Amino acid sequence: MDILTTTLWTLLVITSCLIIILVLMHRGRGGGIADMFGGGIASGINATGSGERNLDRITWGVVIVFGMVIILLGLITKYWS
Repeated sequence: MDILTTTLWTLLVITSCLIIILVLMHRGRGGGIADMFGGGIASGINATGSGERNLDRITWGVVIVFGMVIILLGLITKYWS
């Protein structure tokens, strides 16, 4: 059980970092911190419609994996500790 717990904790750290990176890569929609520091101009040039959709899909996939890992760690902690 220790190997599974260690693997899940490692996966949790990796997905947490990926979520932070992926959310920061999204284009600013206006009125937020991204526009305050000039991020709206740079992200508007770099992001296309299909690129933004793919980034959304990847982000949601990572978030789903993150949620599943949290649930599994909770179940392991409750029933096998």
